[in-house]
Amino acid sequence: MHNQLTESDIQKMKDEIEYRKLVVRKEALEAVKEARAQGDLSENFEYYAAKKDKNRNESRIRYLERMIKTAEVIHDDSGEDEVGMNNVVEVYFEEDDETETYRMVTTVRENSLKGMISVESPIGRAIFGHKVGERVKVKVNDSYEYYVVIRSIKKTVDDSEDKIRSY
Repeated sequence: MHNQLTESDIQKMKDEIEYRKLVVRKEALEAVKEARAQGDLSENFEYYAAKKDKNRNESRIRYLERMIKTAEVIHDDSGEDEVGMNNVVEVYFEEDDETETYRMVTTVRENSLKGMISVESPIGRAIFGHKVGERVKVKVNDSYEYYVVIRSIKKTVDDSEDKIRSY
């Protein structure tokens, strides 16, 4: 499976990789050296903790590199009046008579608690590319679907403070 990423997502991942290789790796290796110097490794908790941190960092680097290598690059531009990447969209749920606001993002940045939904989620997939005032059917699965109305769309510039979600 290829993850859909924007150029901005890929750049953030590259920045994190560089930081982890230049800063975190050096600190982790130093911690392992210090712990090893304390003597008997069979009962040295600090040594095992330092090794675990070092391995976690290396694993994260490999994960990010694999994400970049297998990524499907998508563009975050859209028409002036249609739902696109990084847009803030106000959606009216007919069934519940409620309005929710979401920001459309890629899967690695989604965070439903912060109102950031993936374009690959059922609602994200349904409203992506639609315009204000359109009534859209959201199909959750074969037995459940509902309708929403797009109330407003706000174009935003990619927020550089967003972090790539860690797994």
